[in-house]
Amino acid sequence: MNFSKTLIIWYLENKRDLPWRRTSKPYFIWLSEIILQQTRIEQGKPYYLKFKKTFPTVFELAAASEQEVLKLWQGLGYYSRARNLHAAAKYVVEECNGEFPSSYKELLKLPGVGDYTASAIASICYKEPVAVVDGNVYRVLSRIFGIATPINSTAGAKEFKAIAQKLLDKEMPSEFNQGMMEFGAVQCKPQLPLCSTCPFSGICVALKDNRIKELPVKLKKQKVKKRHFNYLVFISEAKETLLNERRGKGIWEGLYEFPLLETNREVSHKNLLMESNDHIYAAVKEQSLELYNEAPIVHKLSHQHIYTKFWIVNCRELPEAGIPIENISHFPVPALIDKFIEAYDF
Repeated sequence: MNFSKTLIIWYLENKRDLPWRRTSKPYFIWLSEIILQQTRIEQGKPYYLKFKKTFPTVFELAAASEQEVLKLWQGLGYYSRARNLHAAAKYVVEECNGEFPSSYKELLKLPGVGDYTASAIASICYKEPVAVVDGNVYRVLSRIFGIATPINSTAGAKEFKAIAQKLLDKEMPSEFNQGMMEFGAVQCKPQLPLCSTCPFSGICVALKDNRIKELPVKLKKQKVKKRHFNYLVFISEAKETLLNERRGKGIWEGLYEFPLLETNREVSHKNLLMESNDHIYAAVKEQSLELYNEAPIVHKLSHQHIYTKFWIVNCRELPEAGIPIENISHFPVPALIDKFIEAYDF
């Protein structure tokens, strides 16, 4: 069996009609690849269309403010991708005169572009014979060829890249790479793969040895950290509130949130007041304080679970300069806070 030819035939017969497959322009391919990193197509597609409409060229994206980019990205998660997207657009405009790099090696210089994204753009846009390796590709190769090397290990990354590169159709790298990703997404799915109609069922080691659920192998994730967030939602008589921009390299960098008091455990009304010590939190002691949600809202991220309570602080005046509540929708906020703003009747 000619693996690459079989795969390409399957792809041409079964590929889904997706908006980024109707173009080979590097800007749109790059945009789709960044948005779809760690994101399902169903979730990423509307964001791709929004970004394409709002920023039809790399020049508009580069000229936008970071806050505009983060606001449009809101709800998609992994916000470092949005900041890298913005930084890469500026690099293309300022260093490349608006023209995307045309080789795998040069594409790697863009912020947020690693081996997978560079391989995808280079093969789809410029027909460069470099193989992509993502979660779908890992799954397809590990099952068909019975490879048990952990996919999230250094050895696994090298091994799977080498196998994908060896199998790659050098004349049709775009179709091969897209075929590999599509095959893993709709045929060789994580759960309930369609083995009965698989063109590789005759050579699939995982099917033959009943190891489909075992492959691919992945090393155990690090222990999930639990964090307790208490957001203080100030509401003044003038209908103003407080929002702070998150700084540093932690989660949600560059997004806005209500004043936050993080504690090492879930706290009661009394304990929250005891924890308040700086000028903003100390101001809570003199105001009307109500707990919005008795049970913490659990927001799950890859390596941490955040248990959140929102405390409504009704006050005559804010302890510092605030913003009109009617303008709160102008600020990019984490999905957790966006859902609260939508649900709470200010």
